[in-house]
Amino acid sequence: MAMTGKARAALRAEAHHLAVQVHVGHAGLSPSLLSSLDDVLRTHELVKCQVAKGGELSAKEAARAAAEAMGAEAVQVIGRTFTLFRENPDLPRGELPPWLK
Repeated sequence: MAMTGKARAALRAEAHHLAVQVHVGHAGLSPSLLSSLDDVLRTHELVKCQVAKGGELSAKEAARAAAEAMGAEAVQVIGRTFTLFRENPDLPRGELPPWLK
């Protein structure tokens, strides 16, 4: 199911305050980086990533490839930074926000 514009906007607002947790280096989306990204998505759901200057991938290409590999949704791409979201139903939370129902 595709993410609605309202859900994407809410996630962008939530991601604004996040620190970058994954750095895509010159090696690109290596298997070890994808494994780390999978772990971070599993524990945080919303992850901000940054692509190194001079890397072989643009942020847009990296976001698309990483989202496809992780079964995640690319929320936004700004400059060299992109944000991914993948819901984890096992994470404890209170009432789900209406945009995620």
